Amino acid sequence: MSTTTVEYPGGTPMLHALARVWWLVLLRGIASVIFGILAFLWPGLTLLTLVVLYGAFAVADGVLALIATFTGRAKPMPTWWLAVAGLAGVASGLIALILPGLTAVVLVMLIGAWALVHGVFEIVGAIKLRKEIDNEWWLILAGVLSALFGLVVLIAPGAGALGLIWAIAAYSVAFGCMLIGLSFRLRRHRP
Repeated sequence: MSTTTVEYPGGTPMLHALARVWWLVLLRGIASVIFGILAFLWPGLTLLTLVVLYGAFAVADGVLALIATFTGRAKPMPTWWLAVAGLAGVASGLIALILPGLTAVVLVMLIGAWALVHGVFEIVGAIKLRKEIDNEWWLILAGVLSALFGLVVLIAPGAGALGLIWAIAAYSVAFGCMLIGLSFRLRRHRP
């Protein structure tokens, strides 16, 4: 079976495929920054509202990723990963929009449970490592911190949710700025 590749002067197929749809990357970045700024502007934002905003963002981001998958495709360049990310974004966004209360509670509880379990395993790992290395206290302290964070989130999910809002907002703005920067670099490489 023979496959042919499309040759692009001065670059790779992936670069040129992304460069053709640079504006979609820009839109994804702008959507992410707007989402992050809205979360920062309303520090009293409820988790339910955050879930709805996240749902809208995830659907928009997923749709834009799917559009980029099918409009910027250079055969036989693999873009399955972008399609999977797009489908996952649309699916998680729709779940958040259809079941926002359940999504909020499940999200906070999963994060709390993960931190608690993670912390316990770090402590166990540190105890096992004490025979092989010195100063395993750093891992024990990291485990204790993780476990305590998990307990606080599970006991007082409201406080954990507010912390999550700030963390998600900061991530969203930083991620969006990186995508915006990437889009302008891609724009310079349009075929």
